[in-house]
Amino acid sequence: MKIPEDEFEFTFSRSSGAGGQNVNKVNTKATLKWDIEKTKSINQSVKDRFKNKFNRVIDGENGVKISSQRFRTQARNISDCIDKLHIMLKEVAKPPKRRVPTKPTKNSVKRRIKNKKSHSDTKKGRQKIDY
Repeated sequence: MKIPEDEFEFTFSRSSGAGGQNVNKVNTKATLKWDIEKTKSINQSVKDRFKNKFNRVIDGENGVKISSQRFRTQARNISDCIDKLHIMLKEVAKPPKRRVPTKPTKNSVKRRIKNKKSHSDTKKGRQKIDY
């Protein structure tokens, strides 16, 4: 699934953390903004699954907001934001398998009841008897 680059909007700010004097001068932190509702490159079911799973990266107006400050250059942080988005989209690309409800077998029910009974008997054997 390929998303056109013109759908992305990037903003830049100063990164936090180590970096010496460079960190105070250069805007290397990249923040990707992408309107998930306006895009035509993914279908509605994938959009819905994305919104449910990754609601923490969606801001108020259906915009996906991902930031990166791992690297010391803008270009690498931009590609890191795009990589993060592609990883998220890959996770929700396939619909989840539907669970088929099953019942326990008769033997497994008997085994469970038998184990419960033996455990109960063990605990009863530990009780003090008052005369």
